[in-house]
Amino acid sequence: MARIAVIGAGMGAMATAARLAVAGHQVTVFERGATYGGAVGRYEREGFAFDTGPGLLHLPAVYRDLFVKTGKRPLEDCVDMAQVDPAVRHVLPGHGIDVTLPGASHGGVAAALDGAFGRGAGERWNEVLGRARDAWDATRRPLLEEPLPDDARQALGGDPYPALRRSGLLRRRSPTLAEVAGRELGGHLGEVLAGVVRGYGLDPATAPASAAVLPYMEQTFGSWYVRGGMRALATAVYERCLERKVAFVFGADVREVLVRGGRAAGLLLADGTEAEADCVVCGIDPRTLPAGSLPWPAGAVPARGDDVPGRITVLLALRGARPAGTVHRTLVHAAGAQVTVMRPDDPATRPDAEHEAVTVSAVHGPGTSEPEELLNLAEKAVQGLRERLLWQEVRTPADVEAATGAPGGAVPPPALAGAGGRLLYPANTTAVPGLYLAGGWAHPGGGLAHAGMTGALVAGLIVEGAGFRGSR
Repeated sequence: MARIAVIGAGMGAMATAARLAVAGHQVTVFERGATYGGAVGRYEREGFAFDTGPGLLHLPAVYRDLFVKTGKRPLEDCVDMAQVDPAVRHVLPGHGIDVTLPGASHGGVAAALDGAFGRGAGERWNEVLGRARDAWDATRRPLLEEPLPDDARQALGGDPYPALRRSGLLRRRSPTLAEVAGRELGGHLGEVLAGVVRGYGLDPATAPASAAVLPYMEQTFGSWYVRGGMRALATAVYERCLERKVAFVFGADVREVLVRGGRAAGLLLADGTEAEADCVVCGIDPRTLPAGSLPWPAGAVPARGDDVPGRITVLLALRGARPAGTVHRTLVHAAGAQVTVMRPDDPATRPDAEHEAVTVSAVHGPGTSEPEELLNLAEKAVQGLRERLLWQEVRTPADVEAATGAPGGAVPPPALAGAGGRLLYPANTTAVPGLYLAGGWAHPGGGLAHAGMTGALVAGLIVEGAGFRGSR
């Protein structure tokens, strides 16, 4: 039995802790804040409640596997989770387009797109997602389910998306997602694809074509909501950790990873306390620790950060009932900006049936840097928004940084193949034996599901050693 110290109590860190504890290790989580969950937070006021981080879960199989591998009760016994259907509504206010796409129905999606964008639009959309499926199949294991290979830039730096022949995209360089959207979909339909990718914090003009795997993933595996908000998922993972005897120390600010005899030996806390350990797992953005405390292997994929934007979120308390037939998630696309409007049909989010809690969020940037800009776009999705508004709460990237410690309030997107390896994250192992990286700032990147995947990867590396190659 090894003593393992985990830095941070985010979703990836807790997923790692639970798996290591069930393997028989003594695990202690050190969290600088007062609670667990990292970016998966909750804001409550006057009977209203809002998710302050991700509002939906993609690839729920990641957390189903976590609960199966760490205890007797499956995920569905711990949270009330349901697939969102309709899946998403797209609004292009400048072009008078408003289309709602069903969940888990390629034919239904195609028919809806034909009705909104003209005959053939649905076929073109499904063909692009079919090529995205090829990219997914080619990279799923090395990009998501296996430790990052030593030759990561060479193995995953090439774009696996098979661009359509005779589209003008097969040149010496691989096409960007924006070029695929323009050439293979065209017009306003291309704006929809680009907008979905933009919502992950990626710029379609520079993202590789392989970014098409993100809308493919949504349409294929669905979007899932947890009753009571996504914070309930964080609570379930935290409680599973407690069941496995994981210890949590809150208010513990880690200042340094101790290295003795050439390997990780524990943590130095801000109060001068040393926590000895046989292995250390860094589950936070490694850039937040003092320089030099997490040395990188020579030639490793560097820590990302400067190119990762923050998000601005406006929480809206509205008078009046949520109208029947309201879609849970709406994406409003306008002039290179994309705003997400979440309207869950969940009594736990509102004081009574005569009120509604709405969350509006966007990547911080031109057209979405001020709350008023978000409200202007959200009005295109929520009829009578300003007349119904009781109060609003704004969360800027600075607020996110204060709450989570992420520099600039950055929210990491998932890792992607292509772009010469620029969109990869540091490997889960480091140059220091016994020191590992987990969470959204390590391979395979951000998002609830991807952060959760680091739990299986890091636990496998610690339990099975360097020969671990992922589950099969």
